[in-house]
Amino acid sequence: MRKIQFEDIKNILEYEKIRDAFRNRLIALKKDRRIQVGDLISFLFENRDTVLFQIQEMIRAERIVEDAKIQEEIDVYNTLIPDKGELSATMFIEIDEMKKIKEELDRMMGIDEEGTVYFKIGEHENVPGFFEAGHSKEDKISAVHYVRFRFTPEQIEKFKNEEEEVFLVIDHPNYRQKKEVSLEVRRELVKDLLKEE
Repeated sequence: MRKIQFEDIKNILEYEKIRDAFRNRLIALKKDRRIQVGDLISFLFENRDTVLFQIQEMIRAERIVEDAKIQEEIDVYNTLIPDKGELSATMFIEIDEMKKIKEELDRMMGIDEEGTVYFKIGEHENVPGFFEAGHSKEDKISAVHYVRFRFTPEQIEKFKNEEEEVFLVIDHPNYRQKKEVSLEVRRELVKDLLKEE
């Protein structure tokens, strides 16, 4: 999938003119790119549009106007765009009660280890998630994580096959949940897996 280039970014004034329409389009797009797994964790599957929106919103919120700083934001967020044969997601641990945040996050320690989060395709095929490092320490875990799923060509074919059941699974001692991936979401994610650039 093609990465964001500097020339793709609108300055703050230009962005304000199109922001409402762009945001409305992204809200509709994200509907078929979000999977809620259990009551505490959701995944938003990123693509070029979701990342471009995040960059534009960050530039707007922080009032960034220097070219070098804009390029820094582009470089950081470009890492979220999946490569061919990959899905890339932001995983959110969503805890509403302020006083329970630390306790609940502590229970989730280790959720970002390899093999804890994966797609299950049919009876026998698992596609593990690989988490970006640096979002948890020995005694502390972030509520936001970035995870990639790397598919083989055979796994992509099975994921595309709408006769196969597909689940997004979390297998953590304190949070064992799975969610069937709807056909609408699968069709949207297949576009990411097949994008050449």
